[in-house]
This record gives sequence, C-alpha cells and structure tokens, in this order.
Amino acid sequence: MTGACVGLLVLPLSPINSTRLNSLFIVCAIGAWAGMLIFAWRMKLIRYFLFLIPALLAIPFCLPNAGIAEKELRADYLQRLAKFEGTKYVWGGESSRGIDCSGLPRRAFRDALLAYGMKHANGLAFRINLEHWWFDASASALGEGYRNYTKPVGMSGTIRTMDYHNLLPGDLAVTSGGNHVLVYVGDERWIQADPGIGTVAVLNGRTNSNVWFTIPVTIHRWQILSHP
Repeated sequence: MTGACVGLLVLPLSPINSTRLNSLFIVCAIGAWAGMLIFAWRMKLIRYFLFLIPALLAIPFCLPNAGIAEKELRADYLQRLAKFEGTKYVWGGESSRGIDCSGLPRRAFRDALLAYGMKHANGLAFRINLEHWWFDASASALGEGYRNYTKPVGMSGTIRTMDYHNLLPGDLAVTSGGNHVLVYVGDERWIQADPGIGTVAVLNGRTNSNVWFTIPVTIHRWQILSHP
C-alpha cells in the first residue's frame, strides 16, 4: 500500500506525459484505493465512502452529450495557452514545470475541455478530455489527423509569407516532417514551446526572427473548433 501511495503522489508531479506513465498512474491509484479499503474495512463509514469514490469519479463521463460552444471553448483555450508563456522547454513535457511543442496545445486544449465540462456539466467535453490525456499525440501525429483530433485547413507555405486571411486563433502550424508545431493566437502572433529559445514564447510571424517561421508548414484545426 505504501508503494502505491508514493507512486500515486509522485506520478502526477512528472512533467512527462505518455501512455505508459498514464497506465502506471492508474495502477497506482487503484492499488492505493484497494489498500485503503482493506485497511479501513472494519470502519463502516470509511468503507462506504471508499466504495463511493469510483462512482463519483465516473459521474462526469456518464453525463449526456451536449453541443460545445466553439467560441467559448476557443477563447478559454487561447487564455490557457497564454498562461504557459515563459515555461521552460522540456521534451515530452505537458505541464507548467516543463512542456514541449506538441504538449503545449494538447495541455491547453485539455484544460479548456475540462473547464468547459465542469461549467456546463457536458459529458462530451469530459470524455474528449480523457481521450486526449490517454492518447499521446506528437507534432507529426497532429499534422496527420491522428484519431481525428485535427483536420487540415488547406493552407501551406511558411509562417513568414503565407496569407493569414483564413487563419483562426488556435490553428496549428505543423512543420514539414512533423518536427515542430506552433499555435496561432491572432494578430500575426504565434505561441510555441521552442527548443531553440528554451521556453514558451509568443512571437510575431511577420516581423520576429525565428527559424520556424521560414520552414514550410501546413495548417490544421482542432475538429471541435472547426466550423460545420
């Protein structure tokens, strides 16, 4: 039980996200719950409370599907992206302790979905949040429409020279080869977890000097934020 509890406390502190770590976290959580249940079996109230925990955790995912207001979700997503500005670059990271290029849009989008689900009791938002947490998606995968998370907008070129007319805040620019992803935040500005700079930075794609602005990219949009 002690080992499971330690694992449960330590794993969420890791900035790295992967299916293996997520699986280990779930195993540790179940182990800790089972250990506490065995330890407190003779204590009726605590035993009932522990049995209630899984049911309470399952409630958000059993809520009915409802439409998601694109404008509201997009606005919150952009605010959450901005909160990561200045966060250090860590390969594989998805937290304020360290984040990488694909972890930045994924984490901000998940957080926005979770907040939306809690605010509107929206089961669809909760389920999509859980799916995005469980299945890792690299920059390359985001550019390939992995698990139907994103869709191509039909725009390509370089960030420095492309026409911004059809871009929407929150759109993803994936470099050719899938090595990097940036997020458009409006007014010709892009946010990215840049390994060269070493932090999350917001730069103007037209006027600021950045190597990623001169590399060919394709533009993609989160499916939920796509117009019908």
